[in-house]
Amino acid sequence: MAKRKKSMVDDYMPRPKLKPTAGYALIEPIEMEKTTASGIVLPDIYDEKSQRGEVIAIGNALYQDGREIKPEFEVGDTVIYKRYGGDEVKLGISGKELVFVKWEDVLAIEK
Repeated sequence: MAKRKKSMVDDYMPRPKLKPTAGYALIEPIEMEKTTASGIVLPDIYDEKSQRGEVIAIGNALYQDGREIKPEFEVGDTVIYKRYGGDEVKLGISGKELVFVKWEDVLAIEK
């Protein structure tokens, strides 16, 4: 069994005990940098939703026409997903935001 990569969540809070339903993944968004490559600091009004995140949980496989459908990504992968494709959830006192995303809303896997 392959070891899970260490997540950013592991550093400051215990891993949430949430398991997405079939066809969904739980993703921790990665904050976008507020400074450009040339060093320009962007104002707060330029605060866009992140489209990158780390997969922290995956729901069970889907079954369609008797075929099993599994996602192409795994727990620990960094993925790019549709900007408005998920449902945000805030956890506990920390207010940490996680996103439930349908597998089909994941556009790419970062290598």
